[in-house]
Amino acid sequence: MTEKMVGSSPASNIVVSLRGVSKAYENGTLALSGFDFDVRDGEFVSLLGPSGCGKSTALRILAGLADPSQGAVEWTGAARDLGFVFQEPTLMPWANVADNVRLPLKLAHADEARANVAVAQALARVGLTEFAQSYPRELSGGMKMRVSIARALATEPYLLLMDEPFAALDEITRFRLNNDLLNVWRELRRTVVFVTHSVFESVYLSQRIVVMTPRPGRVFAEIEVPAPYPREDRYRMSPEYAGYCRQVADALAGAMGDVS
Repeated sequence: MTEKMVGSSPASNIVVSLRGVSKAYENGTLALSGFDFDVRDGEFVSLLGPSGCGKSTALRILAGLADPSQGAVEWTGAARDLGFVFQEPTLMPWANVADNVRLPLKLAHADEARANVAVAQALARVGLTEFAQSYPRELSGGMKMRVSIARALATEPYLLLMDEPFAALDEITRFRLNNDLLNVWRELRRTVVFVTHSVFESVYLSQRIVVMTPRPGRVFAEIEVPAPYPREDRYRMSPEYAGYCRQVADALAGAMGDVS
């Protein structure tokens, strides 16, 4: 039975919803079944679940990169303006950092002068201004992911979708990029949907965590994390953080055992 564990925080305006979404692939795999999910204006929300539970599928359906087999995606306002950060940086090896970040602006036929300003701003936000003329082969894994984030931010999207962007990075780099991401989110006040399989990462980053069942994925629990921002390294050592991690871990364990 689906468990709801939602805090008492007032809900913001809903900007996009997945309603009764199911996704079946041609090979017969049912990735999602009856998946209901709301995204609220300005929030940082994470989709948490085991590998293969349909987290990335849900994100791709939100992005319009995949169609649901059943159900609907319901948008309000101008929220279709979005950026997507994939699990891998997917940078063009022949292009320098600035040109990689400029790509979505070029595809949108943006004015060159405005595009140059946007690229400079995006690189500054991720701390890569001095690497604008560098090439991907010259960058560390963490720096490549910063470029990918800058590219997604270059068009100043209303909604930022992130598919386990830090999963392949070492813990120190991951912690640093978590902090940088929160700084960007607080500065720009955009809406972020973040996919992860890490309880600790989801609690550190999110205002709300949606815990998913194993495939076919559906919502098992929604947990609010009302801890204030900024959440710096000392928050990771606090009893409050540990308590939320236990709550989320318990919900995830319940989702793994849910067979209904």
